[in-house]
Amino acid sequence: MPGPVDPEEHSTFLQPRFDPTPAADCSYVVTVIEGPDAGTSLTVNGAEPPVLLGQSTVCALRLADAEVSRRHAVLEVTGVTLRIADHGSTNGTFVDGVQIETARLRGGESVRVGATVLRVERIDGARAPSIPLEVRFGRMLGASREMRRLYPLCRRLAASDVAVIIEGDTGTGKEVLAESIHEEGPRAAAPFVVLDCTAVLPSLMESELFGHERGAFTGALAQRRGLFEQASGGTLFIDEIGDLEPSLQPKLLRAVERGELRRVGGDKWIKVDVRIVAATRRDLDLEVQEGRFRDDLFHRLAVARIELPPLRERRGDIAPLAAAFWAQLGGNPRGIDAAVIARWEKHTWPGNVRELRNAVARQIALGDLEIAAVDASPPPDGARDFIDAVVSSRVPLVRGRSTVVDEYERRYIERVLADHGGNVVHAARASGIARRHFQRLHARTRKA
Repeated sequence: MPGPVDPEEHSTFLQPRFDPTPAADCSYVVTVIEGPDAGTSLTVNGAEPPVLLGQSTVCALRLADAEVSRRHAVLEVTGVTLRIADHGSTNGTFVDGVQIETARLRGGESVRVGATVLRVERIDGARAPSIPLEVRFGRMLGASREMRRLYPLCRRLAASDVAVIIEGDTGTGKEVLAESIHEEGPRAAAPFVVLDCTAVLPSLMESELFGHERGAFTGALAQRRGLFEQASGGTLFIDEIGDLEPSLQPKLLRAVERGELRRVGGDKWIKVDVRIVAATRRDLDLEVQEGRFRDDLFHRLAVARIELPPLRERRGDIAPLAAAFWAQLGGNPRGIDAAVIARWEKHTWPGNVRELRNAVARQIALGDLEIAAVDASPPPDGARDFIDAVVSSRVPLVRGRSTVVDEYERRYIERVLADHGGNVVHAARASGIARRHFQRLHARTRKA
């Protein structure tokens, strides 16, 4: 994510396109009227980010119903309606008896999840807290409604010392948000140390985390402090924690819970004072459910949760982000051509903010030779050889490759859903990807 921008040179950054929709003069109360949690209620308003309903500890409306999935559905006030979306649940979500994937409620509806029935009521005149007008939190830049709704939560978490899990697709800026939480909090002057679980060999992970004594293993020629010790007094950011080896998870749990560790080959316990911020692209609830991630470690880390939206859901952020990257990478002070921004705003950005930064870098380096990736319409179903047709069209390589990948994803999702009777959970498992990522691919391919 970009650092500070000189406002005199980059006026685009000074004019973020805020979502003009104000926080509505209404809120919604969702009350459990049947089921184990009868009487429990949750108020949802337009100033808050989407909230989860389900069995998991990260859900704002947590249910004990065994027929409810860990993350069953998502609730969000948009305009004057309450949007409810099934989150790939096992048993489905029903509104007034009709199974839905997504629905907009206006109050008075009955929602059934598992054996639980909820009543939705609209409260008029209850103005939601205003959404902040600030366009960044620390290093995190974003003027869209989806990002600005996150900033109050980020500030509260920065001022606290609780463990945080940041979820989101690859490239959405999870590490930047983690560093911003650190820098905006009381540990700002202490170390911010990063461990990427995908970048360290499993055989070396324990030593990387906890350090080792001299002679602990072949090649251990000197004593070495691990990342936990290096982060003492500050923050340890564990990136892609869902990829952490199961054998190391109980050792990490002890270090987090008791604030102590033992180096590999050592015989004494060492006290540490570390705040943990973790990030993942995986659905950790699913990982817990399938036995790949320890439930007790998940509960210890998921004291607070933030989900970063993908860039395709943050349309108002593309121009200011591009302007900030342009400044950071030394682009012409006159700014980016409006036609380039227009092309970028049509793209779905599967690589998210990281992909946008790369596009800006290419534009600076290549200028008019740079062809921005844009969404392409799928080919006719009757095409005899789709790839040959794309090659024959003589489109630039980047655009042609994007077209082929988009069509492959569309056909793959369609086929795997057909193979599993439309069951998203089973289709995602067969595809080898997280359910949430599968759902996003499904939604994108249906729009194409």
